[in-house]
Amino acid sequence: MAYDRYVAICKPLHYGTLLGSRACATMAAAAWGTGVLNSVLHTANTFSLPLCQGNAVDQFFCEIPQILKLSCSQFYLKEISLLVFSISLASGCFVFILFSYLQVFRAVLRMPSEHGRHKAFSTCLPHLAVLSLFFSTAFLAYLKPPSLFSPSLNLLVSFLYSVVPPTLNPLIYSMRNQELRDAVRKMMPWSRFSRDKLLICLCK
Repeated sequence: MAYDRYVAICKPLHYGTLLGSRACATMAAAAWGTGVLNSVLHTANTFSLPLCQGNAVDQFFCEIPQILKLSCSQFYLKEISLLVFSISLASGCFVFILFSYLQVFRAVLRMPSEHGRHKAFSTCLPHLAVLSLFFSTAFLAYLKPPSLFSPSLNLLVSFLYSVVPPTLNPLIYSMRNQELRDAVRKMMPWSRFSRDKLLICLCK
């Protein structure tokens, strides 16, 4: 997504060449392949860990740090090395995304039209906001000291990085479509009232 914004704003004349169907398929396959490989490695390793402190985790899903707390063997060091690899990979992706957006913002700030700057910022900022929420809470969940958070705060942080970004993504990107916004307004009864009618109803 960040690369798409970068090419669309910084190199619009080369958009069709740099982001053709083959390039999009390659990037999607790389992202999905990396995610599947990472998940398989962590799943296989955590299932092989012997547990000596019960099998109940203080989470609403089997989060890796919570499973490591229940392990009683030295095999958890292998899982920690996998976590370090995953965090390094995520950090590299984040640096690439951040670099792309820095280039985008530099190009946007040089635009002479205020309307053009506003349109470009409104296109990039929602994705950047969701991405920042995901990375900040995920890093906080995996890199924080064990004694820093209470169980309820651990649940909140895990909820923020595992549930909120996937929920917001389709809303953010689909609501930019004017036809979809019109359809949503038609589905909501209160959207049929104008602002004046709403004020009249409130005064009554």
